[in-house]
Amino acid sequence: MGKEYLGEFEELVLTMVGILQEEAYGNAIVNEIKERMGRESNLSAVHVTLYRLEDKGLIKSKMGGATNARGGRRKRIFTITNAGVAMLRAMKDARMDLWKLVPQLKFIGGR
Repeated sequence: MGKEYLGEFEELVLTMVGILQEEAYGNAIVNEIKERMGRESNLSAVHVTLYRLEDKGLIKSKMGGATNARGGRRKRIFTITNAGVAMLRAMKDARMDLWKLVPQLKFIGGR
């Protein structure tokens, strides 16, 4: 099996699952993307991406408890797996290596 790659939105959703931890579910991820990135995202697109990441073994899910606020419905909570953390770490390292090659992004005065 070859190396798996993530698209930009997959990386974003995976990162949000890592940030939110036990609070990572569809609507929370949509809200976090908007708050942190100033970017609108579609709940359906987030759900499709979550299921794709789960199929790749980068996240796992479980059903949370039913709440009155949700009319008795349960939410699916997502958590990042060790493979997901390793993927984010590898992507971060690869990007840092590339960014270091851009002269305009070189750190000046220790910043």
